[in-house]
Amino acid sequence: MKFLDLAKIYIKSGDGGNGCIGFRREKFIEFGGPDGGDGGRGGDVWAECVSNLNTLIDYRYQQHFKAKNGTGGMGQNRAGPNGDDCIIKVPPGTEIMAEDQETVLGELLNPGDRMRIAKGGNGGFGNAHFKSATNQAPRHANPGLPGEELTIWLRLKMIADAGLIGLPNAGKSTFLAAVSAAKPKIADYPFTTLHPNLGVVRAGDTDFVLADIPGLIEGAHEGAGLGTRFLGHVERCRVLLHLVDATEEDIGEAYKTVRRELKAYGEGLEKKKEIVALSKCDALDADTLAEKAEALKKAARKTPLVLSAVSGQGVKDALYAMTKEIRRADEKEAAEAVPAKPWEP
Repeated sequence: MKFLDLAKIYIKSGDGGNGCIGFRREKFIEFGGPDGGDGGRGGDVWAECVSNLNTLIDYRYQQHFKAKNGTGGMGQNRAGPNGDDCIIKVPPGTEIMAEDQETVLGELLNPGDRMRIAKGGNGGFGNAHFKSATNQAPRHANPGLPGEELTIWLRLKMIADAGLIGLPNAGKSTFLAAVSAAKPKIADYPFTTLHPNLGVVRAGDTDFVLADIPGLIEGAHEGAGLGTRFLGHVERCRVLLHLVDATEEDIGEAYKTVRRELKAYGEGLEKKKEIVALSKCDALDADTLAEKAEALKKAARKTPLVLSAVSGQGVKDALYAMTKEIRRADEKEAAEAVPAKPWEP
């Protein structure tokens, strides 16, 4: 299955049915009067979050979604049936945006969440609705109201507890494959990962979701390389593991390049809790590794972890460090969610 995290679709809610102009005509009933029924309501367009989806690939092959129109009213005071709703199913973490790609209409985070995007048109009144003492035989009815139509964007931001960031070929996919059952593509050239990968990691008695984000390069916020297109997937991460390749010539610049791109992207990514780690430590001797670690410590202003996903060195330390930050974030959210006690005089 191909990964698609952005899709543009056209939606239209149903039109309301027209009201009916009708009169009762039966033998021996001289003054039957008006009996035209009301038109049915047009169907709505809903977005629903489901758990069995993890990509928007379905919307590459179908971009038009229309709800059913309401049926017109009928004689004998019969109202027309309402039109069926149209339900668009999306994966958890989907944002619904207006056509300008800036106005957020809503977001669906948990399976079962629903949102009405377009409301169906109301049905028109039949002539029976207009009868009165002074107008006993009305010969007019209302037409149904048209439904809404608009173009929207669906943007998927994966819900992961932790995210892997770093320059291309920093060992992110290797780390994900070593700590989870995920099988991302691994090769010795940059931009091996062309779309985010997810893996479930177990550290002690805690499970969390780890996302491998495609590598950033200098100028990514201006569209260089893969750009910052995939950085939206780490917006909901509680902690970031920043991997820096130990074989880089300038360790400090490699670290600062990614930090600059995070800051240029915005959305608070530069303020997220970050764990810095020097990867591929098995490729260097002890003295060189110590020099590189010291250079990274100076650039990041914190002591980095030293790890190798191939040999397993330092991997557990990185996992437990991420688990600690995730628990701390969960406790903070739980504390903020507790309602305040009512005021007592």
